[in-house]
Amino acid sequence: MRILVIRFSSIGDIVLTSPVVRVLHEQLGAEVHFLTKPAFRELVAFNPHIHRVHLLPERFGDLTRNLRVARFDAVVDLHHNLRTWRLRAALRHPRWYRFQKLNWEKWLLVRLKLDRLPNVHIVDRYLAAAAPLGVQNDGRGLEFFVDSAVQITHPVLQNPFLAVAMGAAHATKQIPVDQLEQALAPLNLPIVLLGGPNDRKRAVELVRRLNGKEVVDFCGRLSLSESAYVLQRARHLLSPDTGLMHLAAALRIPISSIWGNTVPEFGMYPYRPDDPGAFSIHQVGELSCRPCSKIGFAECPRGHFRCMRDQEPEKWLLSLPRNIR
Repeated sequence: MRILVIRFSSIGDIVLTSPVVRVLHEQLGAEVHFLTKPAFRELVAFNPHIHRVHLLPERFGDLTRNLRVARFDAVVDLHHNLRTWRLRAALRHPRWYRFQKLNWEKWLLVRLKLDRLPNVHIVDRYLAAAAPLGVQNDGRGLEFFVDSAVQITHPVLQNPFLAVAMGAAHATKQIPVDQLEQALAPLNLPIVLLGGPNDRKRAVELVRRLNGKEVVDFCGRLSLSESAYVLQRARHLLSPDTGLMHLAAALRIPISSIWGNTVPEFGMYPYRPDDPGAFSIHQVGELSCRPCSKIGFAECPRGHFRCMRDQEPEKWLLSLPRNIR
């Protein structure tokens, strides 16, 4: 059986598809192909359960011609948008299975604060989309395979350190720099900052504020594979609701997750069925404006940013051993 799995973006969403890919390959013996955007190829390129990675080209016609040649028996659509509707119409023949995005239920929670969302992680909803093919959750959680060619020899990686995810796609998910300073200043172990080019300015400011501490800023300097290489050597990750949080879960790194305008009820908290105690969730409850969006904004719509500003940074790292905090 030849099966195409579709997830175009982004980092966390693609990492969360890894249990689906695994069970399709292991339980069905299927030849699994994966379709994504070129920017996210590294996230799936080294997965031994994936036979071939297809990249979304600029010209849609080129994509459909290439995929027709593969003659897929089934497609598991884990993106479910207009582009995948077009792709289904163009391919015609494969059996097509979609996951439920629950956009209406999310709208109710964001706009009316009515929670009609099922208490089901998005990974389990992904797996439910593939279930008609005869697969089931194997309980092994997420996985991520780092490029074996990646080698980073920085001295900080030789000893225990705390990793900090500096960024998020939207500002209302990001942890304010002064609160990061408050949480990190008392620590006794080195700190490694991870993020993209857009996080450089905030990282430089945090390094300045933590003057005298051992802080290594990798923001904007590493590929996705290199970030994973560093992350898998961390003692712990401090992260907002972002892709690195899910990458850490796949690498079995303990996580302190800090939630701003989004909420765990959307079903995208760290997925660790093998060890539910391996992560903690920190959020401000009883805010009438939260969640204000299912993704985020460039700034707080009400101007106060209480979902982050009312947090207690001193509690974020309590799960760390006492001798290093």
